[in-house]
Amino acid sequence: MKFKIGDSVSVLDEDLSGIVKKVSGNTVFIETEDGFELSFEYDALVINKPASFKNDIFSHTSLNKVVSEKEQSKRRTQPKVKSKERFQPTMEVDLHIGKLIKSSKGMSNHDMLTLQLDTAKRQLEFAINKRIQKVVFIHGVGEGVLKLELEYLFGRYDNLKFYDANYQKYGQGATEVYIYQNTNSN
Repeated sequence: MKFKIGDSVSVLDEDLSGIVKKVSGNTVFIETEDGFELSFEYDALVINKPASFKNDIFSHTSLNKVVSEKEQSKRRTQPKVKSKERFQPTMEVDLHIGKLIKSSKGMSNHDMLTLQLDTAKRQLEFAINKRIQKVVFIHGVGEGVLKLELEYLFGRYDNLKFYDANYQKYGQGATEVYIYQNTNSN
């Protein structure tokens, strides 16, 4: 970009503008609106476009039109829920040991399994009390010990059924529990 004497320029990293008074090599000398003479490198300045340029860009839209457009109340629309999403579980419980505690250092496999099962039972009771109909327990694939223990736990409840969760979303490492809400067991 070439600057000529008389060009109106703005400084990129500062709130300054002025008129080019002298160009010497890679340095441009400008005079600010306050009358100060300052020097800048070529790449620190940009040429200001004339006012007619701005008018050409914005001439097709009047200020009143923009204001009236902004003042119009927009009708609120409810977000569309796909039928597939409507039946998705409302609660997920991740039983991976890393999600339950910061470090499993010093814990035996039995301790970790007990913690995971206690968490699952507590969350299941919470879901039953809060009348949450579907819960997904994410247990991972592993050797299948946790999954087997979860199935034993779920089998002790007569107001629910359980099955493998959505394979596309969770793979083989999750079990979905459906809780029947209209039982009189409470």
